[in-house]
Amino acid sequence: MKILSAEDVARLGRYGDIVEALRAGFRAEIETPVRHHHDITAVSTLLLMPAWSRDWAGLKTVVFKSDNAAQGLPTIQANYLLIDQKTGATVALMDGGEITRRRTAAASALAADYLARADSQTMTLVGAGALGPHFVHAHAAVRPISRVFVFNRSIAKSEALAADMAQHGFEAHSVTDLEHAVRQSDIVSCVTTSTAPIVKGAWLRPGTHVDLAGAFKPSMRETDGDVVARASIYVDTREGALAEAGDLLQARDEGKFDFADLKGDLFDLCRGTVAGRASEDEITLFKSAGTAIEDLATAIMLYQKAR
Repeated sequence: MKILSAEDVARLGRYGDIVEALRAGFRAEIETPVRHHHDITAVSTLLLMPAWSRDWAGLKTVVFKSDNAAQGLPTIQANYLLIDQKTGATVALMDGGEITRRRTAAASALAADYLARADSQTMTLVGAGALGPHFVHAHAAVRPISRVFVFNRSIAKSEALAADMAQHGFEAHSVTDLEHAVRQSDIVSCVTTSTAPIVKGAWLRPGTHVDLAGAFKPSMRETDGDVVARASIYVDTREGALAEAGDLLQARDEGKFDFADLKGDLFDLCRGTVAGRASEDEITLFKSAGTAIEDLATAIMLYQKAR
């Protein structure tokens, strides 16, 4: 059995390769039952996310420990188990945290490959947490991103991330005027846990692609209703959007969005049943909630590269 650490996953998991693995995954027949959610104690939650195809099965386990931060430990611990369906044997155990970070960013990049303008060069990143750098690198794998504006509530964090991105060859700037940055951007990517709108629809110039991957509860949102109203809306899965996409659910409740107007999901885009961006001036929006398809597709690719 292969054991892949976070460092192994990072070494093997090039963003462009994960994007292509996800594209194949959304074209394939993969079953993903409802995520299991168990509150084990007052400070511990267990999440189980299975998925399977004809040839492979996988299970991601996530433990959320709210008291870990006080001990200087990560609040989320995750692992991924990959099973060969031909024999039923477990063939790999992988670090689930690094898989999650990379596949989450790659899913947004996959959507951008269909929805962002081909000449997109300037990106605004809202949120400088653990996911931030992954989203810059993933989008740069599918679009010629050269300039990055980083906005975060903590200026120190945005400055640190901008400095790191500069070390990787980007023209990167920490910004405090988000409106000014958004008005210059081709892609606006949000990876926060905000419960109030951060990005406003009035700021978006024609042709902008908005990528929302942070807020993960109906009570959370990263954009106002005008962003949703102005955009052509796409999601990773319809089920996830209806259950968790606060940006869309709250815009619906405000009368600014109807799920009947949803343009498509990643299945549609990857299988070619919808075309994606229709014009250079169209504003597009992708909202992801995450799906176990992405974990399984990424784990298969990592295992095959590691063999």
